[in-house]
Amino acid sequence: MRLIKIPLLGRIVIAIVIGIIVGQFAPMWFAQLFATFNSLFSNFLSFIIPLIILGLVAPAIGEIGKGAGRLLFLTAVIAYASTLFSGFFTYFSCEAIFPYIISANVDLASAEAIDDVVITPFFTVGMPPAMDVMTALILSFCLGLGISFIKGDTMLKLFVDFRDIINKIISAVIIPLLPIYIFGMFLSISITGQAYMVVSLFLKVILVIFVLHILLLVMQYLVAGAISKRNPFKALKNMLPAYATALGTASSAATIPVTLNCTLKNNVDRSIASFVVPLCATIHLSGSTMKIVGFSMAIMMFSNMPIDFATFVGFIFMIGIAMIAAPGVPGGAIMAAVGIIQSALGFNEQMAALMITLYIAVDSFGTACNVTGDGAIAMIMDRLKQNRKN
Repeated sequence: MRLIKIPLLGRIVIAIVIGIIVGQFAPMWFAQLFATFNSLFSNFLSFIIPLIILGLVAPAIGEIGKGAGRLLFLTAVIAYASTLFSGFFTYFSCEAIFPYIISANVDLASAEAIDDVVITPFFTVGMPPAMDVMTALILSFCLGLGISFIKGDTMLKLFVDFRDIINKIISAVIIPLLPIYIFGMFLSISITGQAYMVVSLFLKVILVIFVLHILLLVMQYLVAGAISKRNPFKALKNMLPAYATALGTASSAATIPVTLNCTLKNNVDRSIASFVVPLCATIHLSGSTMKIVGFSMAIMMFSNMPIDFATFVGFIFMIGIAMIAAPGVPGGAIMAAVGIIQSALGFNEQMAALMITLYIAVDSFGTACNVTGDGAIAMIMDRLKQNRKN
């Protein structure tokens, strides 16, 4: 009999529930066992995150620069502008809403200190990263831009192979072990009496982000409709099959055929649609950016950390670039961004783990927002091409 494969979201939910329940009666040695695993896993994440940034961002920039046509440039600019708008729209919306639904009930930063004192791991293994996150990001920009300008393709092939290695580590090591890590984290949270407050945070924030991502899609199609002179609501309705497919697959790449078909129904020229849809499946992640910004703010408020607009300006611009490099695996976008989150916002390991958990809990909704927004960009590019002909 074939075993039923539980999707990542299902495994995450199971890990949370079991962690909370077991934490009510687990002996200390059992908690220490998972504290040891979490210590090793978090150290490995700290080691691999700069390599993830280097392996994903550098080849992504290099590949985009290779075509260097006007159409490619305009599509990339519009996609990046859409991502930035999503980030700032989320920031101001959450700044207005979250104070009414989130209270600083627990300091997650001190929660890690409690974990270190009371539930100590049996042993730890230091895994210092080869470079810090900002060094990796700047090096990625320099190498990516350099690869896009040089004539040869040896460096590009090297980094494409390196990206394949990084993607394999994410899909075969980090993602499968993530539910165990989250189980250990919620086991600790349950033992220290914080489970109810954390789960309450999850439900409130997820509902807000879901409403915001629907509003984002409406705004994207209002802009696309105004530029292309087409009915935005009819165009959005035509994209619903792509939205529904993305909910099931949680993959922009797997949804490309459906997204392309829906885009053609909006009377977009086939040559434009065939170019824009696959490209935007890689570089346009407005829904993912919304989740990252919103969840970051929620965790910071919950942890009683100050939220500074100037800090978030730089954070949103960097996240927009990181989203270009996000791999096409479940949870890939948050893995590409977690290093920037820790570096720019000062998240510790436990806060980063909560961030990953929140993100994956609504991963498919973010993907659905991403691919549906791709259709709006295709409408804009189609109009720009027509204007150029005229």
